[in-house]
Amino acid sequence: MGKFVLKRLLALIPTILIIVFVVYFILDLTPSSPGQLILGQMASEEAIEAKNVELGYDKPFLVRYGKYILQLCQGDLGTSWVTGKGVLESVLARFPVTVTLAAGATVIGIVVGVLLGILAAVKQYSIFDVAGTTLAMILASFPAFWIGMMLVILFAQNLGWLPSYGTGSFAHYILPWFTTACSFIASQLRMTRTSLLESIRMDYVRTARAKGQKEGIVIYRHALRNALMPVVTMAGMNFGTLLGGTVTVETVFTLNGVGTLILTSIRSKDIPVVVGAIVILAVCYTLVMLVVDILYGFIDPQIKARYVKK
Repeated sequence: MGKFVLKRLLALIPTILIIVFVVYFILDLTPSSPGQLILGQMASEEAIEAKNVELGYDKPFLVRYGKYILQLCQGDLGTSWVTGKGVLESVLARFPVTVTLAAGATVIGIVVGVLLGILAAVKQYSIFDVAGTTLAMILASFPAFWIGMMLVILFAQNLGWLPSYGTGSFAHYILPWFTTACSFIASQLRMTRTSLLESIRMDYVRTARAKGQKEGIVIYRHALRNALMPVVTMAGMNFGTLLGGTVTVETVFTLNGVGTLILTSIRSKDIPVVVGAIVILAVCYTLVMLVVDILYGFIDPQIKARYVKK
């Protein structure tokens, strides 16, 4: 297990190098310069050029990339060109909001999606199956910003039950959680249903039934446990994606998360913040998927035995 974890962590190094290169290259292609965006349209050419020299933006692309990689190897994510604050400090200040939003949506998505998926699979071709499949298609079709606005109109504006923006209390996260969880519920429902239906048709399930075991035990002890592998994978991927992909929901509900920080930094071409935030999110995503791989050992004894042999 230790060798496996070490290999996954070492694989993170080339991943970060590629991510930084791609982000740097794309931002370098965007029009305008940081000096012009920071100083504004009314600034003189001399002031803009002096600002670009101060930021090191006058250097060639590969030089700036190499310098950043050397900084990164020393654990330095750089300093914001706009605010002058450290990138790590800026990202960590926004990170709790994004993690709270992603974690809450993940829990809702797993609980609701898996339960509905189990019900749809066990009651295949019944009204529960049709209703669950239809619900999954509906939730997957509507964009998050539209769902968020409809929830705000209903529960915040018309009923007045919940706040529509901010992060002051638990209630402030309820609407963002359910908005973000909608697509998550759809994917978890479909994955659970498909995976469980495949497990139910396996020979070991037929054998368990032939031995006279109760249907509930057959489903939850035999079929469901083997069907959880792709479900756990989907949950981990969705959670990792939500860490950096909640910018739409953060914008609708005015949440100061990492997504809005990246979007704002892109507009001002604050390259150190954009690259630093994406590097942190990439590391978090890799760690989440590593945890998912380790969970496989607890779900499937065969995988755990393979880890132990190594």
